[in-house]
Amino acid sequence: MGMGKEERLTKGSQFAVVFKEGKFWADDLMVVKAMPNGLEVSRFGIVASKKIGNAVVRNRAKRLLREAVRLNSMVPGWDVVVITRKGVVGASYRDVEPAFIRLMKRARLLGSG
Repeated sequence: MGMGKEERLTKGSQFAVVFKEGKFWADDLMVVKAMPNGLEVSRFGIVASKKIGNAVVRNRAKRLLREAVRLNSMVPGWDVVVITRKGVVGASYRDVEPAFIRLMKRARLLGSG
């Protein structure tokens, strides 16, 4: 089961607010920015900039991160933007998921389950 529409950040304006006001946590593979959204669900957006590579590379990075989001339950009520970093290029899912979980734990956004 993928992320439902209500669990995605879709508009540029939604991303912009999180970028501007969200707190952030980072490692070599990704940056997590998050802020409360006052809703019952947490919404995710994934950003892969052209700096990390071509469309194939960016889409793969986003797929890996979407999968990590899908398989790990989150605390509800947050807007979260995950920004890929160069380190994610060539990384496998086995590298990406633990990094994602570590950052989400540091941000106290990992739910139980």
